[in-house]
Amino acid sequence: MWTTGHGKRLTGRDEISDFTHTVLPGAMKDSTATYEVVDVLFIRPDVAAVKVHAQYLTLGGQPIGNPGTPLYVMAKEDGQWRLVACRNTEILGA
Repeated sequence: MWTTGHGKRLTGRDEISDFTHTVLPGAMKDSTATYEVVDVLFIRPDVAAVKVHAQYLTLGGQPIGNPGTPLYVMAKEDGQWRLVACRNTEILGA
């Protein structure tokens, strides 16, 4: 499950994949982003909620748009951490 910064809810691997392959390449073609982990809450040893600060940047490194504050739910499967849910939130007025 994934909710975009503008509130669009995506469910299932196919829907998330279709969205990211359609929207992100065009939206990010002249930009990049940084992500900084600001907090990790272990719900269980194999499940964590990860709070992140995201900033979108021009290819020259100048901030563009509003920053974001995603919350990722991660689960450890077969020794690897995997993203299982995401809620991205745009920070307005930043």
